[in-house]
Amino acid sequence: MWKELLYPLIPGLEDMVKKAVPFVTAVKREKLYTASHGSVKVKEKETARIPLTGLEMLEGGLAFSGGGHRLEARLEHTARDLDLYLHGEEGWAYEFCLPAMDGEAVFGGGEQYRKLNLRGEKVVNFVSEHIKAATIAQKALLPRFLYREKEHSEIGSYAPMPVFVSDKSRLFLFDTDADGYSHFGNGHYTFSFDFCPEAIHISYRESLAELTKRINELCPSRQYIPQWCHEGMILGIQGGDEVIVEKAFAMLDAGAKVSAVWSQDWSGENITAMGKQVWWNWEADGKLYPRLAETIQKLRSRGIRFLAYINPYLVKDSTLYKHCKEMGYLIKRRDGDIYHIKSTTFDAGMLDLTNPEAVRYIKDTLIKKNMLELGVSGWMADFGEYLPVDCVLHDGDPARLHNRWPVLWAKLNREAIEEYGDEDVMFFTRSGYLGIQNYAPIMWNGDQHTDYTKDYGMPCVMPASFSLGFSGAGMVHSDIGGFFSFGKLKRDGELFTRWMEMCCFSLLMRSHEAIRPWANAQFDADDVKEHTVRLTNIHAALAPYISHCAEKVSEGIPAMRPDFWSVGTMEACRDEYAYFLGDELFVCPVIEKGAKKRRVHLPSGQWRHFWTGTEYEGGKSYDIAAPLGRIPVFYRADGGFANLFRRAAADII
Repeated sequence: MWKELLYPLIPGLEDMVKKAVPFVTAVKREKLYTASHGSVKVKEKETARIPLTGLEMLEGGLAFSGGGHRLEARLEHTARDLDLYLHGEEGWAYEFCLPAMDGEAVFGGGEQYRKLNLRGEKVVNFVSEHIKAATIAQKALLPRFLYREKEHSEIGSYAPMPVFVSDKSRLFLFDTDADGYSHFGNGHYTFSFDFCPEAIHISYRESLAELTKRINELCPSRQYIPQWCHEGMILGIQGGDEVIVEKAFAMLDAGAKVSAVWSQDWSGENITAMGKQVWWNWEADGKLYPRLAETIQKLRSRGIRFLAYINPYLVKDSTLYKHCKEMGYLIKRRDGDIYHIKSTTFDAGMLDLTNPEAVRYIKDTLIKKNMLELGVSGWMADFGEYLPVDCVLHDGDPARLHNRWPVLWAKLNREAIEEYGDEDVMFFTRSGYLGIQNYAPIMWNGDQHTDYTKDYGMPCVMPASFSLGFSGAGMVHSDIGGFFSFGKLKRDGELFTRWMEMCCFSLLMRSHEAIRPWANAQFDADDVKEHTVRLTNIHAALAPYISHCAEKVSEGIPAMRPDFWSVGTMEACRDEYAYFLGDELFVCPVIEKGAKKRRVHLPSGQWRHFWTGTEYEGGKSYDIAAPLGRIPVFYRADGGFANLFRRAAADII
């Protein structure tokens, strides 16, 4: 009877079972984690493996058994959805096998930087630091032609998620916080987790849009962007009260549209061997920002908001570190000492997000009092991926909470805003996990390198954003210009402008000074400033359309989508580094240094070139001129926003 139930709901399962591939296997594992600067290496030893091939019908479900082991599954199903609610045995890992389909492409898995189609890949389900110091050193020291761009398997993720969609109309979503992996082989797919998932959701829909809407039913999105964010660019500026006012007002006077300044050093600067970092002590720095409240009001008088920075760590021996240590708010080692993590060259204590008193302190003092009451309108809620699995928490097992940690961090920030009651406040996160879209207003792609490489540079923003969209987190943006810079790894005005072009046609336009501001081009450089003025005006003119794209995210439709989105199959992909913004804009970023033109493969339909109004027939390829500051962008000639796009280009050109 179980065959009559499951085989129609999981096409291909019968053939997989005939090949002696069990649907579920119980596994015993021993794991040793070694962490450094957020990157984790794992040594694993398997000590037992029990295929659960015995099946028993239960009222409302099934029991899988073998070798004295038992896993029960309560079933809920329709013609299009199968939900298995699981109960396994403690101390065991579980592997689930599902049939692969010939020619099937698989997307999602949270934020995946190197590849969009995950077929043939192993996707690790463990939140970790994306950047590796060795890679930065290679780029800084080796000639460009000797640097080998890293493969998918070599790159971690700030925001993995065990949710996948395919171009064969399938969705697999595992409700679990467990460490593990998903391997998309040719015969079958293996999903392995260190403890039993609470549920497996399998769904079938007719389009990619319907699949992402289904994800939204299972994990609803509450992402948002306040209207003021659409009014121009958020300028990354550091250096103190006078510097940020002077630079922001200079850009306004030059004709730029400026919605906000983002000053990550509001709490102080920490000069390290890597460059200019933040002093992790979440209160206004008396040296750089002695008049911050006054400065914020001065900016607001000209329509500019102020954004800050915070993370769930405190630099060792800072004022707030000492207070939180005394209060018992910091995570400890097993010997009772404070557990420190290292960021580049300095140590920091971790705030314990399982301690209700610590959470209340973070909300009431660090966020409400130290930021919101000053007039701060938003912040980067950074990090969240460094929780060690061998620490001691106020409550809970760190190994089980590691993946959930960035969601707890985002939840705390969201609750602080809601308790304060200001709907115009937002924040953005880089780390995340399943359910992050319920708390983080918008994500950003983390710390890219200041170059054009496809593994860590500007181009990786696109597959990373698409993958997040396929995973249910449809609002995302990137640091204009990237962040990591070391030695000769640094950006010039051309790269900054190319990145700014891309972000002009995205949900949020925000720059970063990079870790070495003095070595990297900024928005007001002599060869950049003219482009900043024009592109910020374009972005502001697109506000009604950007708002429309953001609203669709609440339905489960990501704002940034790959070129094959409407067709629904990877076979239709012609350019993995071009994208739809909503339904009506097609954006083709320039991702090669010195390029004067770009090969463009237009999707079906009639398209108009954004800058010239020239009409092009879709389904064909063209070589399009791409002078600096004028990215190849097209809009649907018969779209509902065509007049907006035409006026925006005409008024500003």
